[in-house]
Amino acid sequence: MTWSLRTVVRDGIRLSCRDWGGTGHPVVMLHGLAGHAGEWDKAARHLSPRYRVVAVDQRGHGASARYPQDVSRAAYVADVIAVLDQLDLRQPVLVGQSLGGHTAMLTAAAYPERIRALVLIEAGPGGPNPNGPADIGGWLDSWPRPFVSREAAVQFLGGGPVGEGWAAGLEERDSGWWPRFDRDVMVSSLAENAHRSFWHEWEQVSCPTLAVLAQSGFIPQQEAQDMLQRRPATLALSIPRTGHDLHLERPDVLHHVFLDFLRELI
Repeated sequence: MTWSLRTVVRDGIRLSCRDWGGTGHPVVMLHGLAGHAGEWDKAARHLSPRYRVVAVDQRGHGASARYPQDVSRAAYVADVIAVLDQLDLRQPVLVGQSLGGHTAMLTAAAYPERIRALVLIEAGPGGPNPNGPADIGGWLDSWPRPFVSREAAVQFLGGGPVGEGWAAGLEERDSGWWPRFDRDVMVSSLAENAHRSFWHEWEQVSCPTLAVLAQSGFIPQQEAQDMLQRRPATLALSIPRTGHDLHLERPDVLHHVFLDFLRELI
C-alpha cells in the first residue's frame, strides 16, 4: 500500500499530509522538530491494512509551508484540528515523537472529545529549558549546507536507520542536498518550551495514553516518574538499546507496541 498526498489549508498555511487510505479507525502521526512525515512510512505500512493512517508534515517542515509567522504551540495544535476536520478523521489515535508528541499531548488536553487515545514517543510535559533553543540552533548550524551527497548526509545525521530517516527529509537542488525547513523557524518553535513546563496540560489529558521511552533518550527519569505519578493510568514502556529517534531505530518493535495498544482500544 502507498500513500496519497493530501493538502490542508488553515489561515493561509498549507499543510501536507501522507494519507495511507483505508477504512479503519484513524491514526494521525506527528514527527518531531526538523523532521518530516516520511519518518512514519515504515510504521504506516504496517498499520494501514487495519487503520487509516495519516502522517502530517507540520508547519515549517517538509512539504508544508516553510515560513509560517506563527510557530506557537497553539498554532501547531490548531493545525492538527484542521487536519482532522478537513480530512474527516473522527476521534483518531494521535501518535507523536518528540515535539510532535508534545503537540499531540496539547491537542488531547485541549480537545478531549476529539481524541480517542494518545501515544507519546520520547515526549512529555518537559520544560522549562532556557538552553533548548540555543542548543538546537547550534546543532542545526553544524549541518553542512548543502550536503554534498545523500550518503554524506546519512553519515553526518547518525548513520544507519537514523541517518537514513533524517536524510529522507532532505531535498536535492542546486548541486546538493538541503534541509526542507528554515533554521530560525525551528528555533522559534521551541520558544514556549524554553520558558515554561506543561504539567497542567498533561493532567488535563483524559484519553488512554501510552508513553514509549528510549533507554538512552531525552526524557529524564524523574520526568517520566512524575508523568506516571500525576496520571497513574498511563501505560509506559522503555525500549532497550534505543535513543531519542527510537521510531527510526526500531520500527519493528514499535509496530508491535502500536498494534498491542490499538487492539485493546478499538
